[in-house]
Amino acid sequence: MSSNPVAETVVSLMPKAMVELTELVAFRSVADFDQFPRSESEGAARWVADALAAEGFQDVALLDTPDGTQSVYGYLPGPAGAKTVLLYAHYDVQPPLDEAAWTTPPFELTERDGRWYGRGSADCKGGVIMHLLALRALKANGGVPVHVKVIVEGSEEQGTGGLERYAEEHPGLLEADTIVIGDAGNFRVGLPTVTSTLRGMTLVRVSVDTLAGNLHSGQFGGAAPDALAALIRVLDSLRAEDGSTTVEGLAADTAWEGLQYDEEQFRQDAKVLDGVELIGSGTVADRIWSRPAVTVLGIDCPPVVGATPSVQASARALISLRVPPGVDAAAATKLLQAHLEAHTPWSARVSTEQIGEGQPFRADTTSPAYQAMAAAMAVAYPGQEMQYAGQGGSIPLCNTLAALYPRAEILLIGLSEPEAQIHAVNESVSPEELERLSVAEALFLRTYAAS
Repeated sequence: MSSNPVAETVVSLMPKAMVELTELVAFRSVADFDQFPRSESEGAARWVADALAAEGFQDVALLDTPDGTQSVYGYLPGPAGAKTVLLYAHYDVQPPLDEAAWTTPPFELTERDGRWYGRGSADCKGGVIMHLLALRALKANGGVPVHVKVIVEGSEEQGTGGLERYAEEHPGLLEADTIVIGDAGNFRVGLPTVTSTLRGMTLVRVSVDTLAGNLHSGQFGGAAPDALAALIRVLDSLRAEDGSTTVEGLAADTAWEGLQYDEEQFRQDAKVLDGVELIGSGTVADRIWSRPAVTVLGIDCPPVVGATPSVQASARALISLRVPPGVDAAAATKLLQAHLEAHTPWSARVSTEQIGEGQPFRADTTSPAYQAMAAAMAVAYPGQEMQYAGQGGSIPLCNTLAALYPRAEILLIGLSEPEAQIHAVNESVSPEELERLSVAEALFLRTYAAS
């Protein structure tokens, strides 16, 4: 990175950043209070609130959102007449999965092989630290030239919509000229990237019932309808022979125009086993950024250990459907539910229940904010031109903010590049990316203020 005062300041702040990220990662802030104590999320929220207050933010508040979690808000006034920029991140994290499978404890930030490992280090507690670093660098070099609002969500990973509903109920709170969502990531380490589209998502629980109770498989098997077998057939109907998603009525042939994802590189990033084929058709970018994708997240049925010779009376599954840009998530949900009901065999009783939803998103990449970010990233990443990529995941708040503030420009950046392995075992963040993106965000705020 070429020498400049902002970059030099960020470099000097990196040791403190590691200490702070260590403290924040230590909170087991999974917003599923059936699995993890509410006190862990509340502790993380207080940590963020204290950090904002220490930086001079005003009106710092713990917002009680309708889903029973807390988001953290703060306002840092800039010069009179300046533009307003909203910076977003979230402090809640995915469950650590099998903690024994982690090389080092998931809630202890650990430096190893040039990366910092820990749940939330990239997604998205690292995003909180990124925002703090950018603002500190500006304060040390002439001041922050815009009004800054910060919102740090407490339940993004659960998709329960608490912050979206709170924002709709308080429409002036998050209003801004530009919104920087710090929950995306570079296409690859060292390649500056803004995310221009997000797939939406819907979560549907499907239940199949066939009998009043389980039956002995020797006495009744072969004629008694097996609910688990029926569910397996329903789930299999969601994919074509090549693995493409096939929800009746939902288009699955859109092509991605822009940065492409090399298939061999994708195999490496996804850690696909040797000899195992990728699923779907079209380019990798088509499949993961612009087409629907169904995933069976879980099935309720007897485990192998302890199973008895029984015909199952009931079975259920949780299904995730990623919804491509340009498709309404509510409409996609209805198509999915209709498909599940139509493909249930043997006239078995089937019911579906939606338990989460997020709309897809498409940004206006021609706006002045994108030009300012491109200029900032060119400095933070010398010799690299900013790239535009899609993201297969969803950030439901984006569409809420776009609807509330149609004139606002929305940019998505962040620390979740492929090596970060977010949502998986051994999640990590590259400290070099944290450093460069903090510089880029600081320079963006300065360039955007002058535009």
